[in-house]
Amino acid sequence: MATGDLEQAKSRPRSMDDLEYEIDGNYDEDSDENEENYSDPEDFVDDITEEELVGDILRKKPKETDGVESCIVVDNVPQVGHDRFEKLQMVLRKIFAKFGKVVTEHHPRENGETKGYMFLEYGNPASAREAVKMTNGYKLDKLHTFEVNLLTDLEKYGNTPDEWKPPEPQPYNDVGNLRSNLLDADCRDQYSVIYDGGDLTCIFQHNTQEPKKLEERPRWTETYVRWSPLGTYLATFHQRGIALWGGETFRQIMKFSHSGVQLIDFSPCEKYMVTFSPLPDSKDDPQAIIIWNIRTGVKKRGFHCESASVWPIFKWSHDGKYFARMSLDMLSVYETPSFGLLDKKSIKITGLKDFSWSPSDNIVAYWVPEDDNVPARVVVLELPSREELRVKNLFNVADIKMYWQKTGDYLAVKVDRYAKLRKDDKGETKFAGIYYNFEIFHIREKQIPVDVVELKEPIVAFAFEPVGNKFAVIHGESSRINVSFYAVKSGNQISLVKTLEKRQANHLFWSPHGQFVVLAGLRSMNGALEFVDTNDMTVMNVAEHYMATDVEWDPTGRYVVSGVSWWTNKVDNSYWVWTFQGKLLQRQLLDRFCQLLWRPRPPTLLSKDQVKDTKKNLKKYAAQFDLKDKMSLSKASKEMIEKRQELMKEYADYRKKGTDIYDSLAETRAELRKDMQENESEDLEEETVEFFIKVEETVIDE
Repeated sequence: MATGDLEQAKSRPRSMDDLEYEIDGNYDEDSDENEENYSDPEDFVDDITEEELVGDILRKKPKETDGVESCIVVDNVPQVGHDRFEKLQMVLRKIFAKFGKVVTEHHPRENGETKGYMFLEYGNPASAREAVKMTNGYKLDKLHTFEVNLLTDLEKYGNTPDEWKPPEPQPYNDVGNLRSNLLDADCRDQYSVIYDGGDLTCIFQHNTQEPKKLEERPRWTETYVRWSPLGTYLATFHQRGIALWGGETFRQIMKFSHSGVQLIDFSPCEKYMVTFSPLPDSKDDPQAIIIWNIRTGVKKRGFHCESASVWPIFKWSHDGKYFARMSLDMLSVYETPSFGLLDKKSIKITGLKDFSWSPSDNIVAYWVPEDDNVPARVVVLELPSREELRVKNLFNVADIKMYWQKTGDYLAVKVDRYAKLRKDDKGETKFAGIYYNFEIFHIREKQIPVDVVELKEPIVAFAFEPVGNKFAVIHGESSRINVSFYAVKSGNQISLVKTLEKRQANHLFWSPHGQFVVLAGLRSMNGALEFVDTNDMTVMNVAEHYMATDVEWDPTGRYVVSGVSWWTNKVDNSYWVWTFQGKLLQRQLLDRFCQLLWRPRPPTLLSKDQVKDTKKNLKKYAAQFDLKDKMSLSKASKEMIEKRQELMKEYADYRKKGTDIYDSLAETRAELRKDMQENESEDLEEETVEFFIKVEETVIDE
């Protein structure tokens, strides 16, 4: 560096403090003594833990056991010499590299051959645990099945005491009666309501006169709520995860930490819960999809979400024993409680487009599209045997949708097909237009016969009767919508029961117990509602809930709710309660009403014969039920009168209190007004206001 540059560098300010002093032109040597003291006072107590302050950094702090906990031991590895070792090593690396980066591997040798076991070290303990879970019991070939353990487990097993000691009993955590809603003497159902734009969540008990408010909490959830399949738990969504509530007072049962969670799903048996968060996760620690044990709150397994998928990504079997997901040319079926792949491998299905479980059996239906001269196929597959129970080949397929009947007796496959035209000059086949047909699989019958129903018009909606043998189809152009009802009988062709023409409907809502159906024209059709009894195909009532967005049946099939959600429409937000016959019972106007969900009921404990006998002798109990209904109505009227009297008494007490205060200040007012004469009786005027409450017209016969 030149001398001039050195002098120039010396003349530059060395810090921001030097720069400030240079600008000021003065430097106070005693400035250090006048600086503020930022030290904590002597009696200061630091109540913030290091975990709260720098928890993310502390979790990355190395531990003494990090290396050991990341190591696994693999037994029953083939014993090979130098000539075959490289090939064996490639096979083993391909198997174990799926679960994370392998840092080191060691194959002990003796007399030039491997000893039949090896040590692997992963980059983190999570990858090691995943490898043990997924490869323990893995069948490499007919003679070699892996036995995989963590290295830390070997020490634990080696130090096992000779005498067994029972574990100390843990204190019992009483969460209350999680089925308390079933103890109501009048069997009244409950439902959740979100209103006030999502700020208030309330649990109501249904009543024909006025719902009873059981619980109301502000900001109970940040988005929406969801009931578990059997109605045991109420799930609420929060930025940090999911909370489950239950019992008589809806106390918190369990919470699950999953940042940014947006979607959840339950297993049908309520043992497990699946949560999804779109936040990015690491390759070694999948966090996008997590499966939890509901009772213990323990994370059972995590999965990546590689591509855009339709929720639920995992679909459960009816008993919760299996769950499956679809990927490119692959159907992966997992079993519980191990959460490993069924038979340690996925099912390869080239071109797989969609699949669905039977709601009553461990049967999967899936379909694949056409490929050159190979037709599209719908396959009914039994698990865990992987036996193909039925295969149906289809041609000229544009799209397929599958619908199971609730009892699993029938599977409906809606096929959109191209109408074939003649070949052109080049010999190529051209397609124009689409027609539709339903392939109905009779699952319970021998060899699963298939019936076909063909429709030329576009399909708007389809739904099976939950309990019964009928299904309904809304079809036609927007200017002419028809609703057709079909009956399915074993050994016979499907018969058309009736077609209701020119209907305002775009949705079908069957009663949970069948027979009754609501034809609804939601959103764009202004909330038209039609209540139909499919036993004799009579229309019981036609009504309208203007701009209705949702329709929900209660679990008993006796009541149905229509609602206008604030999430869809910003005006006329309310929900109306109807009987199954279409009689309007209640109009509930709630400020910015958002969502209503009925609390599900578990399946009945009665046998089929008991249910059949009860229906047969229902007339015996009709008189008792009618009497009880009349008593409940009179009781409701009595409660209403008592409530009004109580409100009137509160108003009278409040008015008297105000009058007493007014009288006590009479002298003060007189003093303030001085010479002005005050005459209380002349200042007060009584005015009677009349208005119409109700107008009734009575026609007298002449």
